[in-house]
Amino acid sequence: MYNPPHFREDDPAILHALIREARLATLVTMGLPTGTGGLFATHLPLLLKDGADGAPPTLVGHLAKANPQWRDFDPAVPALAIFQGPEAYVTPAWYGAKAETGKVVPTWNYVAVHAYGRLEVVTDAAGLHAIVSTLTDRHEGARTDPGAADPWAVTDAPEDYVQSQLKGIVGVVLHIDRLEGKRKLSQNRPAADRATVQAALATSPDPRDRALAAAMGEGGE
Repeated sequence: MYNPPHFREDDPAILHALIREARLATLVTMGLPTGTGGLFATHLPLLLKDGADGAPPTLVGHLAKANPQWRDFDPAVPALAIFQGPEAYVTPAWYGAKAETGKVVPTWNYVAVHAYGRLEVVTDAAGLHAIVSTLTDRHEGARTDPGAADPWAVTDAPEDYVQSQLKGIVGVVLHIDRLEGKRKLSQNRPAADRATVQAALATSPDPRDRALAAAMGEGGE
């Protein structure tokens, strides 16, 4: 990822928080030279888990067994998981220099984290059951709808049905060995421009713009 120093985020705690806030990831792998030899990308939720006994953290999820990505990936090439945070268009109309010199152009502000590492495939029933249970508990616990007080659990379904569903998936574990974080939040602009951009986005009717304004307020310096 192209990442100029003023946009780079290296704090592991912040990067982990951004990963946990992202609701959907993109898993990218390189196919085997004896297979497709090309890139695969799958959109899926990935759960960040802390490593045990000082081991690196991992990202855990699952793919459909019919998805060829889990069979055709090159283990010699690190897998990449992409997490997209808030993003918004920034018009040059918000910059003071527009009226002064006209030497301004549009841009896009955004937050993103890239996680690289070795990909492991999980096929045993117990491992798959643990993965889907952990993912379910995480996302049911984040619900805010009227029925959130009565979250669904994997154990709510008949066990034979659950076991039949597990036969249609494979688990994936990405063992993180490198994280790249980028928070492009107008840090390259004068303070007055940053304040104007944040204020404009904060009053936007689009919740995505308001989320980006909140990210600017949390640390765009």
